[in-house]
Amino acid sequence: MWIFDSSIHKNFNSLALLMVRIVVGGLMLTHGLQKYYMLIEGAPVKFPDPINIGAGPSLVLAVFAELVCSALLIIGFATRLITLPLIINMAIIVFVVHSRKGLEVQELPILYLLIYVLLLITGSGKYSVDRLIPRKKKYIFGSNVKS
Repeated sequence: MWIFDSSIHKNFNSLALLMVRIVVGGLMLTHGLQKYYMLIEGAPVKFPDPINIGAGPSLVLAVFAELVCSALLIIGFATRLITLPLIINMAIIVFVVHSRKGLEVQELPILYLLIYVLLLITGSGKYSVDRLIPRKKKYIFGSNVKS
C-alpha cells in the first residue's frame, strides 16, 4: 500500500517543503510585523536584551530575522542562508529569553527552531526561487556534477 511506502517522492517532498515554508514563514511574519511596528513607532524601545547589545539593536535583529528572513523563506530565496538568522533567533528565545519559563513557554519556539533546522538541511525544494538560480557545473573526476 502507498501509505506504508517509505520511498522518497521528490515532487511530494518539494510540495511539502513549499507548504512548510509558506505556513511557517507566514506565521513568523506576524511576529516580525509586531516588532517592526514597535521599532518605527518612535517611542523608547522596550525589548529584551538577551545578548547584551542593547534593546534597540536586539529589536532590529529580531525584526530582520522574523520579517525579512521570513519573507525570503516564503519565496524560497537563499533558503539555507536565511534560515541561519532564524535559527539563531529561536535558539536565543529558547535558551536565553525563556530559559527559566519551562516547556509550556518554550514549546512553540522549539518547534520553529526544529523546522528551521530541517529547512537548513533540506533546502527549499524545487518550488522556490532558489531553483531558478542557475548553478555552475563542477567537474569531479571527469564527470559533470551539478553543485
